[in-house]
Amino acid sequence: MASHGDVELFLERQNDPDVQRSNNNKPDDTKMSDANKSDKDAELQAALRRFPPPNYYLHVFYYTWFGSPKFDGKYIHWDHPQLPHWDFKVAQGYPQGRHSPPDDIGANFYPSLGAYSSRDPSVIEAHMQQLRTAAIGVIAVSWYPPNMKDDNGEPTDDIVPLLLEVAHKYHIKVAFHIEPYQGRDEVNMFTNVKYIIEKYGEHPAFFKYRTNTGKLLPLFYVYDSYLMNSEQWAKLLKHTESTSIRDTPYDGIFVALLVEEKHKRDILTAGFDGVYTYFATNGFSYGSTQRNWATIKAFCEDNNLIFIPSVGPGYIDTSIRPWNFQNTRNRINGKYYETSLSAALEARPDFISITSFNEWHEGTQIEMAIPKTSQTVYLDYLPNKPTIYLEITRKWAAIFGGERRRWQE
Repeated sequence: MASHGDVELFLERQNDPDVQRSNNNKPDDTKMSDANKSDKDAELQAALRRFPPPNYYLHVFYYTWFGSPKFDGKYIHWDHPQLPHWDFKVAQGYPQGRHSPPDDIGANFYPSLGAYSSRDPSVIEAHMQQLRTAAIGVIAVSWYPPNMKDDNGEPTDDIVPLLLEVAHKYHIKVAFHIEPYQGRDEVNMFTNVKYIIEKYGEHPAFFKYRTNTGKLLPLFYVYDSYLMNSEQWAKLLKHTESTSIRDTPYDGIFVALLVEEKHKRDILTAGFDGVYTYFATNGFSYGSTQRNWATIKAFCEDNNLIFIPSVGPGYIDTSIRPWNFQNTRNRINGKYYETSLSAALEARPDFISITSFNEWHEGTQIEMAIPKTSQTVYLDYLPNKPTIYLEITRKWAAIFGGERRRWQE
């Protein structure tokens, strides 16, 4: 079954042109920059040795929608509006209006890196170092097609090439988390998957997974997959359909979001390869309720589906949904996260996904946060260090790695 597939671990050093290039027959004027380059490379290799090995079965949801004046001409997403409650009467009792960065941001915690831009190379570099500290092997990057964007942001596909480059340097892989972009249907899903594979599929940092049938395929998380009915999905995902993506060069492992219990049948009819649960609030949905994970895993085993539970360190989104306090989950100084990780492991999953690296609006981030004093009141990780959630992740990455090996025996 699918769970016995193995992640392809590319031996980057062997594929690395820098390692194989001979230094002969070069004009003298390159000597200086070459020496610098080999110093830099030695420095990087030494740094990489200090990190724990990346676990390619541990995925984290990663967002590239943040912007700052220096890199984007303005703040993007940090100035998130406070969203009104759907009931007009209830909405009247809560503030509405945008946040004003850098001191007032649309988040209940404050990032160590400040109100950063997702396209700042030094930020991407810092993120990769944090990810390696946490022993995470794969980032699932939130993705909209070129020239499309979320309701509060700008297009982000042009950030992917830089993300792949820096990820590769740190031996981290990149998978794609396909967002519910405007007008998403089975026809443009084919077009967009084809675009991703043609543009990024040959990059060494592009994540591929070896299935039980021996095929090496990309993995796509499909957010809010239930917004399209299973007949539509089947046209894309069922082998028997003439418009199917199966057995084309654009085939992949397509993972559906399981929210309600009734979605289990729909996901099966649709032809998906697996399920994930996304939400970090235990009890928010059927899928994100940890006591249901054993049942969901059994359903997946019976139907040859991959099961990827999603775990998170906590949840709080009252800076953007001031009325949504019933979904808040206190971090309890890391206990909430460890309980979630433990529950995920109990279910013997194929992969574990983490919500999230940096979804700051919903307070699910494991990225480093710092205490901040300003007019806006922020939560922080005290009495723990800014790296506490990276350290907890690193601990459980090792436990998960050991358990996986045991399950395989």
